[in-house]
Parts: sequence; C-alpha cells; structure tokens
Amino acid sequence: MGIGIGIDTGGTYTDAVIVDLDSHGILASAKALTTREDLSLGIGAALDALPPDRVRQAELVSLSTTLATNACVENKGGRARLLLLGAHRKVVAESGRKYGLPPVEEIHFLDIRKGPKGEVLEAPDWDAFEPEARAWLADADALAVVELESMKSADLERTARDLVRHWLDLPVVCGHELFSDLNILQRGAGTLLNARLFPVIAEFLEAIRKALLARSIRAPVVIVRSDGSLMSETFTAARPVETLLCGPAASVAGGLALTREPDAVLVDMGGTTTDIALLRAGSPVRTREGIQVGKWRTFVRGVLMETFGLGGDSAIRFTPDGRLTLGPERVIPLCAAAARWPGVLPRLAAIVADARPHSRMLHEFLCLQKEPAGRDAFTAQELALCQVLADGALPVSEAAAAVGSDHYRLKTDRLEREGIVMRIGLTPTDMMHLKGDFDRFDREAARLGAAYVAAQVGIPEDSLPDRVYDLVRKTLYIGIVRFLLEEADPELRKKGLGHGLERLIEESWHMAADTREGSGRRLEAEDLAEGKPVPFLQFGFRTPAALVGLGAPTHLFLPDVARALGTRCVVPEHAAVANAVGAVTGSVSATREIAIRPLQSDEGGEVYVLYGADRDRTLPDLEEAIAAARQEAEDAALREARARGASGDLSVRSEVAMESVQSRERIDVLLGVTVTATAAGCIARGSGTGI
Repeated sequence: MGIGIGIDTGGTYTDAVIVDLDSHGILASAKALTTREDLSLGIGAALDALPPDRVRQAELVSLSTTLATNACVENKGGRARLLLLGAHRKVVAESGRKYGLPPVEEIHFLDIRKGPKGEVLEAPDWDAFEPEARAWLADADALAVVELESMKSADLERTARDLVRHWLDLPVVCGHELFSDLNILQRGAGTLLNARLFPVIAEFLEAIRKALLARSIRAPVVIVRSDGSLMSETFTAARPVETLLCGPAASVAGGLALTREPDAVLVDMGGTTTDIALLRAGSPVRTREGIQVGKWRTFVRGVLMETFGLGGDSAIRFTPDGRLTLGPERVIPLCAAAARWPGVLPRLAAIVADARPHSRMLHEFLCLQKEPAGRDAFTAQELALCQVLADGALPVSEAAAAVGSDHYRLKTDRLEREGIVMRIGLTPTDMMHLKGDFDRFDREAARLGAAYVAAQVGIPEDSLPDRVYDLVRKTLYIGIVRFLLEEADPELRKKGLGHGLERLIEESWHMAADTREGSGRRLEAEDLAEGKPVPFLQFGFRTPAALVGLGAPTHLFLPDVARALGTRCVVPEHAAVANAVGAVTGSVSATREIAIRPLQSDEGGEVYVLYGADRDRTLPDLEEAIAAARQEAEDAALREARARGASGDLSVRSEVAMESVQSRERIDVLLGVTVTATAAGCIARGSGTGI
C-alpha cells in the first residue's frame, strides 16, 4: 500500500488527508485554519493532526490551493507590468478591459513591423527603451511581454525578456512560453496574470517547503493544474497561472473519488468562493475557450467551471437604502477575530452601544496580515497604518484617526489588494455561530455584529441569521442556473445573460421559494412583501443532474437549492476535505495543439502553414503537413509532460480535426486542421529531496 498526502490550502481552511494511493481509500483527514501571515503554520497544523506514523510513510505529497483563484476574484496579487509589442493601442483601449487588461495608460507599447513569414522588418529601439523601462519598472514585481504575432516567431519577446532581466534582474514571462493562441488581448491577460501571481505562488511553495522540511517529509511534491492533472513545483513556480482553478479542479477530482453520481453539478463552497463544475457520464466537462476567473479571460485550459465570490467569509454589508448585500469581498469573521485579538470584543460592544444610523461599515476592523516588503513603494500613511495595526486589530475609524485621517479619507485599497492589511467584518460564519451550526469561535462577537447590522437595516436582530442564510441560498441558486444556461448556450457565456434574463432567474427563485415543499413559506420577506399579487405566469428552472455538495458549509444551504431545481442533493462523506482528496488522486497529462492553415503560395498554388509551439513552418502537401503536425504535437506534449514531472513510460495519443465549409457549388473548402496530442504518465513515488 502506497501512502500519499493531499494538502489543500484555501482562503480560510487548510485541509490534509492521507490516502492509499492504490485503492484511493481515505485513511485520515484533518483541518486547520489557513494562517495568511505565515501559510506554513496552518499547513503544519493540518499535518500535525494526522497520524504521525502514516505521515512518515508518505511516498507522494500533492497540493492544491485556491490562492490564485482568490487573488483573481479579490483583485489581489503582485505589481506586474505588461509590455505589448506590435499591438494596436486603439484596439487595446476599446476591448482590453473585456479580458481583464488594465487601462492603456498603464501598458507600455513598442512598435514593430514584420513580414508575412514573421521576419522582423523594423525592430524596437532597445537603447531608447532602456531608460524608459528602468523608470516604468522601478516598483514592479514582474514583467509580462506579449507580441502580436509571436506564434510565427517569438524572437522579439525573447529579446525583450533577456534585456529586462539584464537591466533590472526582474522576473519576466513571455506570452509564447504560456500560450500559442492568436488573440493578443487574451494572451496578454493570461501572461500578465501569470506575472501577478508570481509572489502569490512563491509564498505558497515556500510555506510548503518550510512545513514539510520541519517534519522531515521528503517525498516528491506535485501541484494540481487547472485541468485536474498534476505538475512539479518547479513548473508551478514558472507558470503560476496554470494553478488558476487549481483548488476547484481538485474538488472535481475529489468529487469523482467521493461520489458515484455520473451526471452531477458539483458545488464547492469554501471560505472565499463557490465553485461550480459538471460531471457528465462520469467525466468532468472541460472548456476549450480558456478559463475566466473574475475579470480575467485567459487561454488556460481546464475544467469548465464557474467561480464567484460567495463563501463562509463573504462580507455581509448594507446599502444606504437598507438592503443587505453579500460578498464578493472576503473578510475575517468577527467571531474569529475576537477569538484571536482580545481588544476586538470591547471595541465592538462600544460601537454597537452607539449604533447611530450611518452609511459606513463602522463595525468593521482592520488587521495587519504581513509586513510590507519594499517600503519605498508605499506612502507614509500606508506605512503608518501598518505600524498602528502591528499591535492588533482596530476599528477602521480608530485606525484612521491614529494616522491623522478619518473613515472617509483613509486609503487602504493597495494594502488590502496586496494582502498586507485585511478587513474584519460580519459574515455567514458569524451567522452559523448564532444558529448553532458552527461554534469554533466567539459567539458574542457574532451577536454584536449582527445587532449592529440589523439596526442599520431596520430589522429584528434575531431575524438577521435567517435572512443571511436565505441570501446565501439565493446567490447559490442564481449562480448554478447562470452556469447551466451558459453551458447549454456558449453564446451566453461570451455575450452575457443580459439584465432581462438575470431578472427572470432571480424571479424564478422567488417563485420556487413561495411553493417549496408545498409550504407556501416566504424565504425572503424583504423581496416578497406580504400582499403581493401572485403572478399569472409561473416559471422555473429544472435539472436532472444531482447537486453534489462539497466543502464544509454546503450542507446547510444546498438542499433547499436542489428542491428549487427539482433535483436531489448529495453530500458525500469527507465532503469537507474533497479538495485535498482530489489533489492526491490525479496524474500528469499535457496537451498540445498544432494548427494548420491553407495559404495561397506566390506561384498560385496552395501551401499549408503549421502554427506550432515555437515558430511556423510551411509545407506543400496536406498529408505531409498533418504528419509533421502530429509528430510536432506529440513531441511537444511529451516534453511538456516530463517538464511537469511525469516519469517512466508515458502514453501519447493524437487526433486530427478537419474544419471545412461547403461552397455554393457544393464543393468542400478546407478552412484548417487542428492536430491535438496528449501525453500522460505518473509522478514517481518514494522518498526524495521533495520540494
């Protein structure tokens, strides 16, 4: 029996499991709080809660994390810059934001000119660029370089990378190293995001290294990719964008391991986000268009999944007109903060005692998560705020006053975005304490926070927990229906549902709430006022797929959502640690595509251009082009699989997809060919140097 350890580091909890690698049976599991100020502490606490004799027998350690996903949803990460070569500023200005790109004023453009075969006719003036680069990148953590036509030749990307590394000793990632797709905006977004995630993943890998070495665990270490396969930690450090939806992909693998449902909607609710994926005929549904997380549209291939900001630590807030809101921002629950910092409870009690109407979240606190690195890059007020918070959490107003500001003028956006400072506030986790569904932390702090928010929205304090639970259910329902509609019609995913359809989804929840279980009860009194006429048109959404609940709090909310969708809810044993289970039950695989496009030659005939991993090739015969593309794709897939950590004998398979249309004369006209190769293998087990 081989022993494997699976570790999942989420925004709130770190899970660990011990698995029999041969049977995939779960031998032990444990949970610990994720310690963002030092991730190794939470990882170590989870490992220490496992049977030590089993831990010492580990032949493989496999990791998953939602840190990259959470960074996208919360718009956090390092200070990365984007250099575009040969891109049209007007196109980027008009459409860049659709892909997550920053305003054009924050992007550096260099003009180039190439010939039809990718040859450089006019290169950038690199000598003139050097002083510009030094000034522009002075406070940057990393640089992303993307060229308009790097699929033909990536020489200019490489030149820019090498020069910047020489000038500034700065991490640089090129678009061609990650993607071979044509859309420069989507390539730019994915490459920039990769650069932004360097410090996020570097911190995670260092924490893993520290925790494992402290316990003399030297087994090989791998990390889950976005498609559910595995990769080595060296590969991960260079391509952190490949860990986008790494945690959710692991939950899909865990869901497959924990349930026998062939057709299912997997719903994984954590502390920060909820992830939704599909199983069809026992296999996860994958995406070919690339992963989208938050505002970022990338070419990263992976499991088809929807991720949105809803979790146990989502911020419960209110609008000026007295409506409750939920997320997507994550905050530390008041109950957890009070258990950690003794000063939170008396300060919160004083705020509640003086609960005058206010448009600001006066019940929220600020706390220091880590010391700012590179202090010259921060303002005097930001540094002063960090110093004030070094002794413990403070209400926002009190922290503002301590640095000579007030609640309205205090600037914390950058500190929060970079994970240096974090907010503390009311969350569903606090409501769970009040309802008795969870009791790990300080219930009185949860009660005080609820009293403040209830007073601000004008409802009885004891009704707030039910209101919040209903809001969680409603948000889950809307997210699931939106995802299923977009999966049924990909055009909706591209263009969006539109306000009208969004409104119908929301209204269908209200109708389902009115009739659920035949009780006629109203789950949301603020939305379904007494005396409202029953509409003559009744409608709703249904799915034959079971809803499979993963993650610790899902069982509290998903059964009602399943009833509203006319289906079953299944919460398997070990659902709370599904990500960690999925992390250690995967394998290594790599897929590469080579596109073939017909082109008129100078002599008037037809030739075939191969757009490969490095540069294009032109061949005169289609069959010869397909054979060459198949060989190149298989070789590239094998190299990629080995780079990700696969060892021993690897399997490789390839397939050819022809794309054609019929002319008016009913003659088939070839538009192109795509050759796809996939190589797969296992990670070597046994003791070793580990991470």
